[in-house]
This record gives sequence, structure tokens and C-alpha cells, in this order.
Amino acid sequence: MLLSVWAPPAAADDTKPVVTLSAPEAAKGTEITASGTGWRPGTLLMLLVCGQSTPGQGVIGGTNSCANADGRAVTTDAKGAFSKPLPVAAPPKPCPCVVHVATVTGEQAVVDAELKISGHPVAPMPEQSGTGRLSVLTAPRLDGSSGILTWFGAPPSRTLVVTVGNLGSAPVKDPVFQVGTSHGVFAPQWEDRQWKGTIAPGGKAEVRLGFELSAGAHGDYQVSVKYGQKVLATQPWGVGRPWGVTLFWILLCLVVPAAVFRIGMAVVDKVRPRGAGHARRGRGGGGGTDGDRADRGRTRRIRPRWPVRGPAAEPAPTPPPTANGTTTTTTTTTTALPWFTPDSAPTENRPNTPTTKGNP
Repeated sequence: MLLSVWAPPAAADDTKPVVTLSAPEAAKGTEITASGTGWRPGTLLMLLVCGQSTPGQGVIGGTNSCANADGRAVTTDAKGAFSKPLPVAAPPKPCPCVVHVATVTGEQAVVDAELKISGHPVAPMPEQSGTGRLSVLTAPRLDGSSGILTWFGAPPSRTLVVTVGNLGSAPVKDPVFQVGTSHGVFAPQWEDRQWKGTIAPGGKAEVRLGFELSAGAHGDYQVSVKYGQKVLATQPWGVGRPWGVTLFWILLCLVVPAAVFRIGMAVVDKVRPRGAGHARRGRGGGGGTDGDRADRGRTRRIRPRWPVRGPAAEPAPTPPPTANGTTTTTTTTTTALPWFTPDSAPTENRPNTPTTKGNP
């Protein structure tokens, strides 16, 4: 138990992949065996004979310098090892030549083993153009968030962050990457993004590349970054729906009909004919038609503001004295009526006087 506790950890994960050849030199048309150790288990590898390449500088010009038609594929075993026969084909570029072994799936790993090909022309290596060999070292991520304007249909934008390393021997200055976005089954739309800086051989740097989608975009997208002709990384991105646009159209469908209805009612009220009872009255009661003013004048004559009092009643005459010498006083109260004049009102003294209007 103590030995197992203090035993050093396995270094399999830290072991770098290695490739060895059965012969350092071979003639064109012959066959050699390429073997490797330290690779990830169950990884698919591609083996190519390439010209104009060295283990230090890599394959200059990419796989265009390799005999692609005579390449071989192999899968590593459970221990990360492989062994595969490989024909020595003449590459399209002059030597120096290498056997180029690279992973096809998963994390990228590349190893070049030097090979001399008898009978194949040899030429000096071209000067480095500064492109180098960049590879992604960590998983990419998307930085940024959506604001209120994006909720109303503004173009969503993010920043793609990747850590790249220079596997070549020449520095890479101001590399130009391509960022592509694809939706569904459509092909990516690539846009150039230049990163300012220099990546030294064997060094690494964090590269931040900004991009944005079209206005109103939503759904599942794929964001890819490419350097040269090689796609370095791909990152999925789920873009939310701009619900503010939907809310705007709902409010528009409610407000516009209501406004049209109110305008229509105002126009109808303005143009419809008015009846006699809807005549416009002026300020202070002085307005109105001639018929209205005549009716008001007639009303004033018939119904005065205060009651009309009739003339005061005349006192009754004193009766003559009786035989005893006394006087009998009889008090009679006569109520004046408004439709009789004092002269024509019937009294006790003139019972037979007609009540015809106009008698003296």
C-alpha cells in the first residue's frame, strides 16, 4: 500500500508522440515501415511522404508538397502505438523530404520524420515567408452578451477567443484569420480578421476575434476560425429569438386599429348634419336662432319673474245706526284676483252689476 501511494504518477499523458522509420534512406518505388508511440489510443492518423520539408520547419506549402495519392491511414492501438508499411513515392517538391504523420480527428498532433529518397532531386529550402504553423492549443470560447437592442432585432455579436501556438521555426507576425458563421445546412460565410502581434516559434498567444450576425438572426449557429486553408476550431452558438420585435408587432396591430377608429368617429361627428335641438348656443346665452329668441321673449311675458299683486281692496262703507243708537260693524275682506280690475270686481254693494270687462 505504501509503494502504491508513493509511486510516481504515470507520464503517459505527458509523453510526446514519436515516429521512427525502418530505414533513414530509401529509393523511389520501394517501401518502408513507419512506427510510432506516445499517441492517443484509438486515434486515426494519416501518413504522407512530403518534399520541401524538414522536421524543424515542417511541411512548407502544406499537403501540396506531399504525395497524397500514395498516403496511408492507420489507427493507434490501446497503448497509442502503431506500425504501418508506407510506399516511398516521389513527392511533387524536391527534397529534403519527411514522412509526415498527423492526426485526422480529435486534438491536433503532428510529427515529421526525416527521409532521404535516392534519385529524387534536392533543392535548398525556401526562405520563411512568416506564415509559420499555427495550431489551436485550447478549446475556443465565446465572450460577450446580448443587450436590450439585440432583444429588439439588433445584430448579435460575440468575440471568439482561442489560444494558438506556433509549431514552426519562424515567427508569425500579424496573422490573418478567417471567421465563419453557418446556420443549419448552409456553408459558412467567411470574413477576414487580422490579429495584431507576433507569435514566436514555440510560443503561444490568446487571439480574440470579433464578429456579428445579421439583424434579427436567431437559432443554432456554428462559429469557425480558419488560418490559411485549415479550420482550426469550431464552436456552437445558440442565438435567442428577438422577442421585442414580436411584442412591437403585437402592439402595432392593437394601436393602429384603435387610432383609425377614433379618427373615423371624429370625422363622422364633424360632417353629420345637426338637428334643430342641437343648435349652437353662444356665450352668455345670447346666441341661438330667431325662433329661439322669440320663444324666450314670449316666455318672459307670460311667466314673470315675480308674482303680480292686484290693487288694494277699498274699505267697506259704514252701516247706518240702528234704533238704539248703536252701530253694527261688519268686517268683510275681499281678496283681489289678478284677472279682475278694481272697478269690475263684484262686491256686496253692487250685486247686480255685470262683470263685463270695460264697464265704468
